[in-house]
Amino acid sequence: MAARLRFKVVDEAFKRGPVYVDLPKERPSEYFGKYVFNKQKMYKYLPAKVYKKMCDVMENGAPFDRTIADAVAEGIKQWAIENGVTHYTHWFQPLTEGTAQKHDGFVEHDWKGGMVEEFEGKLLVQQEPDASSFPSGGIRSTFEARGYSAWDPTSPVFIIGDTLMIPTIFISYTGEALDYKVPLKKALYAVDKAATAVAQYFDPEVTKVISNLGWEQEYFLVDEALFAARPDLVMTGRTLMGHDSAKNQQMDDHYFGSIPARVEEFMKDIEIQALELGIPCKTRHNEVAPNQFELAPIFEETNLAVDHNMLMMSIMKRVARKHGFRCLLHEKPFKGVNGSGKHNNWSLSTDTGVLLHAPGKTPMDNLRFVTFTVETLKAVYDHNGLLKASIMSATNAHRLGANEAPPAIISSFLGKTVTDLLEHVEKADEDALNVAGKTAFHLDVPSIPELLIDNTDRNRTSPFAFTGNRFEFRAVGSEANCASAMLTLNAAVAEALIDFKTRVDALIEKGEAKEAAILKVVREDIKYIKPIIFNGNGYGDEWKEEAAKRGLDCETAAPLIFDNYLKESSVKMFEKTHVMTKFELEARNEIKWETYTKKIQIESRIFGDLCLNHIIPVVTKYQSMLIDNVHKVQGIFAAEKARKISKENLYIIEKISDHETFIIENVDKMIEARKVANKVESEREKAIAYYSTVAPLLEEIRYHVDKLETIVDDEAWPLPKYRELLFIR
Repeated sequence: MAARLRFKVVDEAFKRGPVYVDLPKERPSEYFGKYVFNKQKMYKYLPAKVYKKMCDVMENGAPFDRTIADAVAEGIKQWAIENGVTHYTHWFQPLTEGTAQKHDGFVEHDWKGGMVEEFEGKLLVQQEPDASSFPSGGIRSTFEARGYSAWDPTSPVFIIGDTLMIPTIFISYTGEALDYKVPLKKALYAVDKAATAVAQYFDPEVTKVISNLGWEQEYFLVDEALFAARPDLVMTGRTLMGHDSAKNQQMDDHYFGSIPARVEEFMKDIEIQALELGIPCKTRHNEVAPNQFELAPIFEETNLAVDHNMLMMSIMKRVARKHGFRCLLHEKPFKGVNGSGKHNNWSLSTDTGVLLHAPGKTPMDNLRFVTFTVETLKAVYDHNGLLKASIMSATNAHRLGANEAPPAIISSFLGKTVTDLLEHVEKADEDALNVAGKTAFHLDVPSIPELLIDNTDRNRTSPFAFTGNRFEFRAVGSEANCASAMLTLNAAVAEALIDFKTRVDALIEKGEAKEAAILKVVREDIKYIKPIIFNGNGYGDEWKEEAAKRGLDCETAAPLIFDNYLKESSVKMFEKTHVMTKFELEARNEIKWETYTKKIQIESRIFGDLCLNHIIPVVTKYQSMLIDNVHKVQGIFAAEKARKISKENLYIIEKISDHETFIIENVDKMIEARKVANKVESEREKAIAYYSTVAPLLEEIRYHVDKLETIVDDEAWPLPKYRELLFIR
């Protein structure tokens, strides 16, 4: 029955054609932000004084004046109703890797037997979700339900269908952050203040530094019917069993190849919706693995970019179903082919239009470039284990370290140009610096070519690579919330810059010229950060040995990697930058350990069910057919001839028996391991138990299931195979 279903859905998948999308008559620039309450809409719907105050909040980070809340809410309501909106929701990012929303209508009594559409400032600014129903790591108990969501005015409200979406933070009744946005915004504030203070050494006109993010979202598409026929995909987002197809990605013919028509229509659809929601989609292409693709927008301010990525993932999942697909964001949905990442391209820029990680035309500009590059690397070196923890998860663990993604060791690729530059700055003689008066500054550093991006190679094996005018944090996982990595990176950079300025100011107070003081501290840090710089092959085993010698964090067990959040240096950094308290860090780690455990637990449960209720019955039936065939052969042919004919079947019967016995015995062993682990009270120790006793059995048993797939009659196999899942067009 199951096999017949498999062939039916495969046949339907191959016959399904594209769902064609009607392209808008306007140019993208004309409908960009159509459903966003941006400045253009604010100018039209808000009183002039209110508009000015809102611009100050959005552009300069000024405190939101609650006295204008009603006026803002009224303008938003008018715009929303004109666009068919009937409901509103506070849209926030709890610690679940997803988003949350509760819809309320613009409905109030008119006290005359009817109703009116109403939306007051208090409803815009604040709501009260149930804080005990979201992961809190013990901050909120079941009987302590009160929590608050509060509007983030720096991220514009937008419309999805008939609902007004209001981006918000989410905090507990006692003030602790229960989401990603609160610590992210604190980290962005910290790096703004710290980087502005250092940038003013080079340009006193700088009053603000902006953290920029450009994410690259990789994903897989599979036919929806085939997805539904794979319980492991439905429950976990990845295939827990499945033998390699004869052809996967070894021909290198999918990367940047012609986009299948059905997929291209899906891409058009999500891009139109994204552009209408103000997400500046720029790039789309085939990725390396079959049925793997990528989209990427133009970079934006980090807080807004994170919101847009969370929204984009939601759009992708919804639109995929319209086109008969399921969008897989799991980091490793298919064994044996590349997994999916979400490269985070990060940089800092000033309100004067200068990219701090880009070189300039003067020695002073180049010293600025060197300063911010070196202090970024210092942050990465000081907190390399913590940065790894910020991107680690039960799902991303399958991708990291494989020969398609950065290793589970954080290092930075700089390329020859920048590496040589730092070496020259470090070794230059003190008399290379000549200061005359307050403005003349001459540094014996070769000028950096303007097209630096063309003078450095790319290194896809590096987790944190310099790529011309930014750093590419390649290790972030496909389904992750970018905020986890970005809040950690920005906070760490803020700490490094604060320390840098403290040391420079101390030298200036002792009478050293500003430029000389900057150069002296930069040289100290260039020597200090050398262990984090690695321009070689991150996939090689020799790098693991070298990294350990350099003192870099080489741990690969996810539950132990999470310990980095609670290291003394991590707690000190987060508290110094006012991003998170030790209490909040402890709570988040409880969530991380618990989430890891639950994901492995769910995988092992569905895997055991598939083995015992899908695979073993089919295998046993096929084995019985072979045994019956042997008996029939022996009844027809002479003994010698019967032995020759039956020899192959007997060999297959024996192999099936061996695999079958191993699967049954070890599924039972896996169940017992779960029972033992579930009794462990400590979330950390429970996660470690699942990592060391349950997770390995998944791989060991899978080997035998995948072998059976190559033995059992294809017409009997109950689950869609890789050759069917990965090559539907």
